[in-house]
Amino acid sequence: MSSKLLNLRVAPTSSVRQAITCINLNAKGIVLVMDDEARLLATITDGDVRRALLYGQNLGAPVSELMAMKNELGIVEPVTAPVGADRAVLLHLMQEKTIRQIPLLDEEGRVIDLVTLDELMPEQELPLQAVIMAGGEGLRLRPFTDDMPKPMLPVGDHPLMEVLIKQLKQAGIRRVNIATHYLSTKITEHFGDGQRFGIELNYVNEDRPLGTAGALSLLQATQTPLLVVNGDILTSIDFRAMLAYHREHKAALTVGVRKYDLNVPYGVVESEGAFIRNLVEKPLLSFLVNAGIYLLEPTVYSLIPNDQHYNMTDLIQRLVAEHYPVVSFPILEYWLDIGNHVDYQQAQDDLKNGRFKFELG
Repeated sequence: MSSKLLNLRVAPTSSVRQAITCINLNAKGIVLVMDDEARLLATITDGDVRRALLYGQNLGAPVSELMAMKNELGIVEPVTAPVGADRAVLLHLMQEKTIRQIPLLDEEGRVIDLVTLDELMPEQELPLQAVIMAGGEGLRLRPFTDDMPKPMLPVGDHPLMEVLIKQLKQAGIRRVNIATHYLSTKITEHFGDGQRFGIELNYVNEDRPLGTAGALSLLQATQTPLLVVNGDILTSIDFRAMLAYHREHKAALTVGVRKYDLNVPYGVVESEGAFIRNLVEKPLLSFLVNAGIYLLEPTVYSLIPNDQHYNMTDLIQRLVAEHYPVVSFPILEYWLDIGNHVDYQQAQDDLKNGRFKFELG
């Protein structure tokens, strides 16, 4: 088998965790489930894995369980093409099926190659704008933030927000808005109009804090989706995968979520009135928490009040109450919310030891 396919191949007996590792290593957003003769049995995309996690999939379970889940959802046959298929045919197939990858097979059904949308259209611009929320004072990070806004704190040799802006550019986003308030000149003086970073920057200054959604009311209306990212987040999230997931679910708003485990250091007593019915010793509780990354459709903008303090949680609750489709996007990649001194030191350590990897170029 060619070296190109080594991090793309998993067996039905491989664990879901191994599939996630391969997806992260190959950076293609997919793994190919093959038999011993390299014949294609199924495809597992990062979207499949994210959905499985929402349904409580055990990461140690075999990939065959994930394949069974796809069958139950009616997703049986993977979309493939023969080796040597024309580029225009492949592009049409991707657009028709709303997919980003196509395995190429020989006449025996063996996998020879994989083609991705990014390879066919490497300079493709994502049809969305981004907003970085950078107005907070970062009180828990003082004294570092006494004379520096939190998104400008250095991680390694570069400001945190510079890493994020470069990531947005690499994902194909060319227009970025920055919502500022505290020490805004520190941000505008460093980034300017964005030309030095190969991106178009626009600034929206809040005279008073308007919350994570209220600041969006200051932006000019757009006909494209809006990616909103908190400016104090260090992550390697795949923004293209998030947009594909958002479209696939026809969402009005997609919320990036992260699995958070809480170890209870005591025996938990379950009672019915005065009588104990069960005792669980030191249970591990798992939750999905808001990761501070959102995708919004233009139809949502009209629900945000003008020039009023309004948090993204307020908007989410309103959308849910009014039966808009709001979906969760589990983040499998590296993610860290830098909210305090411990988190900030963790970011520095993760950069040094390779847990967080990013080439600024």
